[in-house]
Amino acid sequence: MNRRMVFYVLGRILIVTAALMIPSVVVALLYGEGWAGVFPFLVTMVGMSLVGGVLSFRRPEDMTYYMKEGFVIVALTWIVLSMSGAMPFYISGWIPKFYDAFFETSSGFTTTGASILTNVEALPHSLLFWRSFTHMIGGMGILVFALAVMPHTESKEVHVMRAEMPGPTFGKLRSRVQSTAQVLYVIYIVMTLVLVVLLLSGGMPLFDSFIHAFGAAGTGGFSSKALSVGAYNSAYIEIVLGIAMLVFGTNFTLYFLILNKRAKQAAKSEELRWFIAIVVIAIVAISINLRNAYENVGTLLRDSFFTVSSIISTTGYATVDFTYWSPFSRFILLLLMFVGSMAGSTAGGLKVSRVAIYFKTFIREIRRSINPNRVLPLRFEGKQLSKPILQQITHYLIVYATVFTMITIVVTFDVHDFESSFSAVAATFNNIGPGLGLVGPAHNYSFLSPFSKVVLSFGMIMGRLEILPMIVLFSPSTWRKV
Repeated sequence: MNRRMVFYVLGRILIVTAALMIPSVVVALLYGEGWAGVFPFLVTMVGMSLVGGVLSFRRPEDMTYYMKEGFVIVALTWIVLSMSGAMPFYISGWIPKFYDAFFETSSGFTTTGASILTNVEALPHSLLFWRSFTHMIGGMGILVFALAVMPHTESKEVHVMRAEMPGPTFGKLRSRVQSTAQVLYVIYIVMTLVLVVLLLSGGMPLFDSFIHAFGAAGTGGFSSKALSVGAYNSAYIEIVLGIAMLVFGTNFTLYFLILNKRAKQAAKSEELRWFIAIVVIAIVAISINLRNAYENVGTLLRDSFFTVSSIISTTGYATVDFTYWSPFSRFILLLLMFVGSMAGSTAGGLKVSRVAIYFKTFIREIRRSINPNRVLPLRFEGKQLSKPILQQITHYLIVYATVFTMITIVVTFDVHDFESSFSAVAATFNNIGPGLGLVGPAHNYSFLSPFSKVVLSFGMIMGRLEILPMIVLFSPSTWRKV
């Protein structure tokens, strides 16, 4: 383990993140919050800069690192940034308990959108902005951003990118890491600004437009309104955000291909076809199931579309309290929480690519049981999947299920309603935000014990980083001197 290099990179990241708090300071000044609004951010920025400066003051002679170091850098960075990002909430006194502030910021950076705030509209504009801006930072990944802006990028920094980008692979973006990161962030920012303009066109105020654009872009779901998107009661806004959430839940590799005039190749994506099919089937199934609960078919389709889009993209915006939907519709939503969106997007969940491969494996095993001697290769995206890749994907499911079960056991000691406890873990571990029951869209996570909040906070980070970086970080063998 190259410890000096790990802490050097961590220091650089802290300095970059401190600079990302400047927009929140500007917002505090614009909205006349005075010293009370500026002070919490300045203290945090100075502290992060000093620590970052100490850690990165001297460049290590040996900058060599591999996948293990990449995992440690990513996991350690996300934990430290979640703690540092919590400081403005804690110092300002708006979230007086640090574990609550840590939960809120972890939820922001991991683009989960789960909240402990009971009156979000009371927060100053600067804190509301920072709260949602963490979605923007965490959506594509703070380390991917750092790779895009930091000079002198080593070729092996691909290990960092692989560790942070969600999904079994991030496509064909493996060479020229720095240029790739820059392209990804340009696409990300331009799409976000377009969404801001579209929301403004629908009558949403400028500040709220940025807040909800950040939430949709990062598939996070923090809103400036207690009633979330439902507060605007606008079909236009719901449709725009519904489409936007699906767009940001799509593999960014496809947009990369389109920019390089390879749209036909992007359109042939098998994962994209699976993603669209799952969305359509879920909308149709829920609409049919709830047809007797709605008088207006248009409203039914709009609510079904928006909710499915919100859940499968792991955003968590809400226009209705789906806790009161029928058991069948709630079960569909619960399944979507686990599926998530496409690999290489800003969304969480298992990812559509894995689900598709699991389904194909299931079908292959049935066919093999009928004809044991038949050779049945498994193909995805037009390529035959090798045995090591299939083993990796299978092993991930085992690890995923194990960690999920352990977190659920912990939470059930605190929440005696099984639907609420199970969906709370599903909604946080898969980076959704709202769950069912006591953690539904009309409620929050404030009632949980401090221990459960801390466990779920780490669960959100584990889910965002797809578990392995956190396991490597806390493994004794990682830090043992060889």
